[in-house]
Amino acid sequence: MLHTRTCFALVVFALLVPTANAGEYDWPQWMGPNRDGLTKETGLLKEWPEDGPELAWMVRTVGFGYAGPSIADGKIFILGSVDGETYLMALDENDQGKQLWAALIGEDFDNGWGDGPRSTPTVDGDRVYAMAATGTLICCQVSDGKELWRAKMQDMGGSIPTWGYAESPLVDGDVVICTPGGPQGSVAALDKMTGSIKWQSEGVTDGAQYSSVVKAAPSDRQQYIQLLEKRIFGLDPASGEVLWQQDDWPGRVAVIPTPLTQGNQVYISSGYGVGCRLIELGSTGTDPTTVYDNKVIKSKHDGIVLLDNNLYGYSDGGGWTCQRLRDGKREWSEKGKLGKGSIGYADGMLYCLAEKSGEVVLLDATTEGWQEHGRFTLSPQTEFRNPKGGIWCHPVIANGKLYLRDQELFFAFNVKAE
Repeated sequence: MLHTRTCFALVVFALLVPTANAGEYDWPQWMGPNRDGLTKETGLLKEWPEDGPELAWMVRTVGFGYAGPSIADGKIFILGSVDGETYLMALDENDQGKQLWAALIGEDFDNGWGDGPRSTPTVDGDRVYAMAATGTLICCQVSDGKELWRAKMQDMGGSIPTWGYAESPLVDGDVVICTPGGPQGSVAALDKMTGSIKWQSEGVTDGAQYSSVVKAAPSDRQQYIQLLEKRIFGLDPASGEVLWQQDDWPGRVAVIPTPLTQGNQVYISSGYGVGCRLIELGSTGTDPTTVYDNKVIKSKHDGIVLLDNNLYGYSDGGGWTCQRLRDGKREWSEKGKLGKGSIGYADGMLYCLAEKSGEVVLLDATTEGWQEHGRFTLSPQTEFRNPKGGIWCHPVIANGKLYLRDQELFFAFNVKAE
């Protein structure tokens, strides 16, 4: 297994510094501040040098896995597998990625496509929440990694999906939202201070998939929206009551991308030949109507960005694609210039990462076609990646840096313009 080849030691110690609020350009959770893949950061490079942006630092101490980073208040939080066990780690954002502490979650999840964790930690004030692929959710102090509580998805009726729990927990008000799946309720709300269960969605009991919950407020009706294999639905935040649902989504094998919302619209996509759908909710934030179903974007696990009413991402079989939100029509697609991969966004630019080659490309976020402004190939690359795996962590842009991960290798590139 990958963990038997680990050749580095954990450096664990406490950093006793008061916690401040997250910075304006921090990335405190999966898909950024608002779970939409967008950031308000400006002043970034619009053109890269021939060999790519400057490498600020690279560390080999984050362990194995496919978990992405969150960044808040000068710290980077990331999950990794070390010697067969999953840890939540904190790194110093401003000191070359120096490890500050590591909190043990437990035994690793083993899988034929690569072992270890798959989700992004969520930072909320002086606490950080993280989900291991085995279904253990922990809450730790940001300052020193002290564990405050833990909860297991299996204790809520869940069972580990084929490729492990990959959801990133949502913190909203006084609750943490997660998706154990199963007969006790697919989605659960836990008290964020204690981990005790507040409610489970008795009206939806499907097994867990790999998408993460988002919060939306169509027609001012606040709700949690989640996508499972055959079902997309909205839940009342106070009770977990099902506000609306569609149970005809033709998901298969693995349903992964997080729903995107805008006003009363909900956009979803899945790979393995499924495609995408735009749903319009009624004037009460319920009563869903399908606007279109098509296969313009079939996103497996590569992420989608919604910007100025246009969607950008990689579509299986169709290549890199721009799609109009309102009617689902394709604005452009490009198959030949970069292989399948994930996408990030900042300051009017798209950051596209090819999962097999490690090529990274900077593009204009435009409906006018593929307009490239630099590329480089990630180097070095891990020697330990499972042959069936890829560079599956999405690009993250925060505080003037581009963060990329390839298993135990974690990179920070300077992308701030001078």
